Amino acid sequence: MNTDVEFHIRQNYPWTKLPANVKQSLGNSQREYEKHVLLYSIRNQLRFRNNLVRHVRKDERKYYEELLKYSRDHLMLYPYHLSDIMVKGLRVTPFSYYIGIMEDIMNSEKSYDSLPNFTAADCLRLLGIGRNQYIDLMNQCRSSKKFFRRKSARDLLPAKPVEISVEPWWVAQTGYITEDDIRICSSAEKKAIDKMIDSGPQLAGSMEYNVVLSLYNRGFIYLDVPISDDSCISVPPLEGFVMNRVQGDYFETLLYKIFVSIDEQTNVAELANVLEIDLDLVKNAVSMYCRLGFAVKKGQVFSSEQLHPTWKNAPSVNRLKSTMDPQKMLLSWEQGSPVMEGGSSATDTDTTSLEDQADTASVSSLSIPAAPTKRIAFLFDSTLTAFLMMGNLSPNLKSHAVTMFEVGKLSDETLDSFLAELEKVESTAEGEAQRYFDHALTLKNTILFLRYNKELTQDQGPDIPNIGFPLDMLRCESLLGLDQATCSRVLNKNYKLLVSMAPLSNEIRPISSCTPQHIGPAIPEVSSIWFKLYLYHVTGQGPPSLLLSKGSRLRKLPDIFQVYDRLLITSWGHDPGVVPTSNVLTMLNDALTHSAVLIQGHGMHGHGETVHIPFPFDEEDLKAEFSYSNMCTHKALQKLKEHVDLEHQCGYITMLNPNNRHRRRASDSECRGDTHLGGGLDTNGSTESFELVTEENNGDGKAKTDSFSSEDEWVPLELCFGMPLFSSELNRKVCRKIASHKLCSNESLQELLHSSRKLSLKVLSFVQSFQDGIQPSDLDSGVSNPLSQPPAESGVPLPALNLLFKDGQLKEWSGRAPPPLDISALQKDQPT
Repeated sequence: MNTDVEFHIRQNYPWTKLPANVKQSLGNSQREYEKHVLLYSIRNQLRFRNNLVRHVRKDERKYYEELLKYSRDHLMLYPYHLSDIMVKGLRVTPFSYYIGIMEDIMNSEKSYDSLPNFTAADCLRLLGIGRNQYIDLMNQCRSSKKFFRRKSARDLLPAKPVEISVEPWWVAQTGYITEDDIRICSSAEKKAIDKMIDSGPQLAGSMEYNVVLSLYNRGFIYLDVPISDDSCISVPPLEGFVMNRVQGDYFETLLYKIFVSIDEQTNVAELANVLEIDLDLVKNAVSMYCRLGFAVKKGQVFSSEQLHPTWKNAPSVNRLKSTMDPQKMLLSWEQGSPVMEGGSSATDTDTTSLEDQADTASVSSLSIPAAPTKRIAFLFDSTLTAFLMMGNLSPNLKSHAVTMFEVGKLSDETLDSFLAELEKVESTAEGEAQRYFDHALTLKNTILFLRYNKELTQDQGPDIPNIGFPLDMLRCESLLGLDQATCSRVLNKNYKLLVSMAPLSNEIRPISSCTPQHIGPAIPEVSSIWFKLYLYHVTGQGPPSLLLSKGSRLRKLPDIFQVYDRLLITSWGHDPGVVPTSNVLTMLNDALTHSAVLIQGHGMHGHGETVHIPFPFDEEDLKAEFSYSNMCTHKALQKLKEHVDLEHQCGYITMLNPNNRHRRRASDSECRGDTHLGGGLDTNGSTESFELVTEENNGDGKAKTDSFSSEDEWVPLELCFGMPLFSSELNRKVCRKIASHKLCSNESLQELLHSSRKLSLKVLSFVQSFQDGIQPSDLDSGVSNPLSQPPAESGVPLPALNLLFKDGQLKEWSGRAPPPLDISALQKDQPT
């Protein structure tokens, strides 16, 4: 549906008041507009009254029946905001609605994964049917078909809801109750119904607990979860969330947008203003979080005087009671480990204790004196959440990892319990699992370093107590779900500084931010293949590299790569992999049919040797001679400093030695290049470089390597901005440099702002210079005009030319023997 049409429907524009261009887009047909109005209203579960649909469809009941059918067919969440119509008018309760959905998917023999995430979570809450229960039901259903005692799916489904969690501040309202229903009620239930009929809706906590549950289970009442303009909520680690699939309907999209944007200090009205979303929609979403148990309403929501005595033993209330001393939950980053005197053992027992910790953690954060209003945001991608989920690292770490992935955020208030879980992770593991353990341990050290670190905020001023900044963790992909303007407003409202993990996956687009300042890639191009070429172009050094545009085809491997035993292959928008030269041609041509590809020489005898050099560089290191353990004096890096600000950013530069005959590690047979071109992280790259960095501590190792390391053997491979998590030693060095170089001081951040803008302009200009070139007509290059347009989701321009970096120069590559046009020479204003 046209966005202009949607906007005018949302604003209740009748046909007569539509602008001419919108009418034209609908073929000047009022009937067509009315169809769009009805479809939009049903898709977005709009109320009949006060909306445009009332002028299009006269029968209100029929409209709601269509809405309910559409929602059920598309497996959407029950429209709780229309409960008064659904329960009282149509007599469809959430329980009967989800039973209908379950019956449909069972009869269609669909998998449990066909249920969208939030719908599956609500089914689990009301029906008690999760993945295992569904599989069991389907097996029973199939086996019954083989015999005469055939059972329908409906016969196998529960007859009444499971016992749900009800909060005392929820509001009980009467549903559709007949005289026959009243006859089967107990005297206490009749009394409660009479009170609701005579006095209106009642707070659940003012009624007898068992009566509320009993009436709800029979469908005689429904429960509203009231959210006011000034309500604030907190999101503890997710329990009961189901990770199935994302559907993309309006409400699900809204739920995910609000998940990553919400914080404990911002009330609902402010949040709606920041997101520029209708206040009632935001209230509906927040109400849904609380109903599903994914969020907790903050503040005094119910006074103990109003609470009926029977609620004292209710599980929902006890879950929110904080019995531990808040001070015992505070963490000391200086000691390098969480102090969990009051509740460390509690997390080993069950999942409810984890929630207790999360609630207590939010209390503890309030006890910190005069905490600063703005925070530091640590940006991570889904690779990190995958590592935390896959490794079976500690008992309750998975719920935090699910929260990081689905909510897209771990707020400072929940980091205490997260750190307590990371503290339980073992330091050693076998094989591939070691990577997961390394990332978890390095993440813990990174959080402890950034969070409430007084070293980072020594220039706060005399009037402000220096206690450091709180830390939130944000998932890049979740932030990218917001439009750019909204994302900028959310970040500017809550954060003073953004710090990215390094490297971020090539499969996502990094967050672009000038304010708040960003220690990480300034723009997406800085985290792309283009930046590698820019690095080689300005330094005049780098491995032989060939960037082929999508649609190109190689008849043979270019001569410059024939001497290499291993090549580093990066297909556009994916992470690199090291592959053997022997069988690479077929793979390259296959990849080039759907993507641009960068080919680089990596190793002449097995894998090339890589070393990661952290920056900013220390003064004493710059004064020393070049050596294996001190590569920051390399001439390429000295030249790089003139073009890229390495003083007010942090990260690492990867140096490559392709001629690695002298490698000390006898691991040639163990080295594994990721041969899948679109594959994940180059496992060899991260684990091997980890060994190299740790070996720097070994004095004997230095002596051996220094004896054969010459400056000319090494070339820069890539530069990554941010905080590395794949190596604890490299991470420790970067943390030390952040503190010693005062990168978080106001002065340094101001310099970072200017240098990030300058670098962005330089890189964009560099990229543009290769987009404006004349398109070669040579069929061998295989370049066509439409391919030079960037895909909408990435925003990074695809190469319009095939480019070759060789002998210190970046040139257009025609794929033929004659010398190609020297573009870099033209850029540097050198005569050709």
